[in-house]
Amino acid sequence: MSVRVPILPELIRWARERSGWSVEELTAAFPAFPKWEAGDAHPTMKQLEKLAARTYAPLGYFFLTTPPDEPLPIPDFRTVADRRVARPSPHLLDTIHAVQLRQDWMRGFLIEQGESPLDFVGTRTVRDVPREVALEIRNTLGLEARWSRRLDTWEEALRLLVQKIEGLGVLVMINGVVENNTHRPLNVDEFRGFVLCDTYAPVIFINGADAKAAQMFTLVHELAHLWLGQGGLTDFKELMPSENVVEVFCNHVAAEFLVPAEEMAPAWQDVRNGEKPFERLARLFKVSPVVVARRALDLELISRRQYFDYYKTYREAAAERRAHSSGGGNFYLTLGSRLGRRFPAAVYSAAKGGSLQYRDAYQLTGLSGTSYDRFGKELGFAV
Repeated sequence: MSVRVPILPELIRWARERSGWSVEELTAAFPAFPKWEAGDAHPTMKQLEKLAARTYAPLGYFFLTTPPDEPLPIPDFRTVADRRVARPSPHLLDTIHAVQLRQDWMRGFLIEQGESPLDFVGTRTVRDVPREVALEIRNTLGLEARWSRRLDTWEEALRLLVQKIEGLGVLVMINGVVENNTHRPLNVDEFRGFVLCDTYAPVIFINGADAKAAQMFTLVHELAHLWLGQGGLTDFKELMPSENVVEVFCNHVAAEFLVPAEEMAPAWQDVRNGEKPFERLARLFKVSPVVVARRALDLELISRRQYFDYYKTYREAAAERRAHSSGGGNFYLTLGSRLGRRFPAAVYSAAKGGSLQYRDAYQLTGLSGTSYDRFGKELGFAV
C-alpha cells in the first residue's frame, strides 16, 4: 500500500491557482484532486511529484506550512490606476529566472574578457524631452531618418532593429514559450516584455506570442528603459501605459522613434479620408496598424472613441488570424530568436575555449548533445 503524504489543502489550492489550471482540468489528470484540495484525502509521493510537475511548482513548496509569497524578482510597471496586477504566473517567473541566469553568466564572461561597460545605460531621466531621447537612440543605433521606409516589410524592419540593438551590446531575446517548451505558452495579456538593466549585459526580453509588428513597439519601449537605467516588467493594455511616469516616458520615446510626429501629421492628411488609413500608414512606418492608431490619438488626430473602436476590431481580427495560423518553421532559427545571437555566440566561444563546461553550456542554452552542435552550425557559431 502506497504511503500518503499529508499535504495541507491550502498548498494544493495554491498550486492550482498559481498554475492557472481549473479544478476540472486537474481532476481529469488526478481523479482524487477535489478531495486533496478539500483535505479529505492525500496524494502519494508519486502523485505529488506528478502534481508538482503539472502545476509547475517546486516540489519542496508543498511541504511548507503556508503558501509561499513569490514576488516578481524585477520591478513591475504593469499598474493601472494604482492597482497591482494579480500574482505572476509560473510561466513568467520561470522565464525571468532563466533570463537572469543567462545575464549573470554573460556579465561575468564580458568582465573576464576585459570588456568596458556600456556608456548609454542610465544617461537620461524622465525630465528629458522624449523626442530628443528618441533621436539620440536612433543616432546611437546608426539609423538614418526615415530608416524604415527603405525596407519592404515590418519583418525586415524588426530584424534590422534587433541587429542594431545587439550591436550596441544589448542581449535581445524573443520567445513566446517558456524556454523551448511549446506546452507552456507565454500570455500577452500578462506581459509584453521586460528589461534587465545592467551596464555590461543588459537584456531585453520580448513576448514572442505578441504580433511581430507590435513587438517593434515593445522593443523600442524597453530600449528606452535602458537609457533611463531602469529595468522592469511592462505591459500596455490597449497600448495605453500605466500611470507610472517611467512607462509614460518610454511610451512617448518609442512612439516618436517609430512614428515621428513631424512625419505622422502630413502622412495622416494624405490617408485620413481613404480606406484603411491605419493599415496604409503601418506599411509606410513598418509598425502595427494599432501603433499608428495610438500615435494618431497621441497627436489628437483621432478621438479616444475612434481609437478604442479600432483597437477592439484590430484585436479581434488578430486573434482570428492566430487561431488559423499553422505555426511550424525551423526550430534552430526560432531558437536563434529565443536566445539572440550575442549570448549563444559567447557561450559557444567559452565552451570551445575550455572556460565553460559543456554541461553548463547545455544548461544555459537549453540544449544538449547533437541539438547543441547543430544549433551552433545553423547559426554559424560552430564548424
